[in-house]
Amino acid sequence: MTDMPLVPFGPTSISRLIVGGNPFSGNSHYSKTLSEAMANYYTADKIVETLLQCQELGINTMQSRADRHITRVIREYRNRGGTMQWIAQTASELADLYGNVRQIAAAGAIGAYHHGSRTDSLWQQGRIDEVLPLLETMREKGLQVGLGTHIPEVIDYAEDRGWDIDFYMACLYNLSRKPRESAIVSGREQDAEVFLDADREAMAQRILATDKTGLAFKLLAARRNAATPDDTREAFRWAFDHIKEKDAVVVGVFPKHRNEVAENVDYTLRYGR
Repeated sequence: MTDMPLVPFGPTSISRLIVGGNPFSGNSHYSKTLSEAMANYYTADKIVETLLQCQELGINTMQSRADRHITRVIREYRNRGGTMQWIAQTASELADLYGNVRQIAAAGAIGAYHHGSRTDSLWQQGRIDEVLPLLETMREKGLQVGLGTHIPEVIDYAEDRGWDIDFYMACLYNLSRKPRESAIVSGREQDAEVFLDADREAMAQRILATDKTGLAFKLLAARRNAATPDDTREAFRWAFDHIKEKDAVVVGVFPKHRNEVAENVDYTLRYGR
């Protein structure tokens, strides 16, 4: 067990490093080949094994989508002694998102957030206020309430209107420069996604400007910032230097070739205190 730094999250505390769930679902945001490799690697047993390693090294919180596959794997993780807290993403492909939120609460999650790609799509259609009833359901169910987005202006909009939100799941790169749908929801890989350094600055400014908790994700630009150990280390340093002390980072792992969990914990201990 490491001396992992913790930050407040409603009535509990979360580790400054949260393990992200995209790789568990075979969603690389990099290439079809890598997505297939992740899907083949991450059997249910391998996901549980990875979560238990995260737990052993001091990570006390995981983030993942709340679809049937992942919620079943989380049950298996719990049955094997898993104790990490869960922050859930709504599963946009489901017909009943209100039912999804109720299931998230029943499964013991500490927080939920509106899926960022769906948030962005509603924003681009001028329908962003449609997320409010779902956020209200999260509040009614006793969850910490979150809004996911890749677009900095979405946070401005919610802040200006005083939305009842506890945290933002904020992507450091704007993958929604043009209308898009999650690869998991659409069932097909996205065209080449654009990762611009200027986007990091824009989103970091929003995270710093709000007093609400920011969960910054894609700090490795879906592995584009992880070509070398120095690149990875610098991406962690940059992220922690550009978010508040009460914020956390969400990073997925694919430890097929090296111990990414231990590496990410080490970078967090260096730069996230």
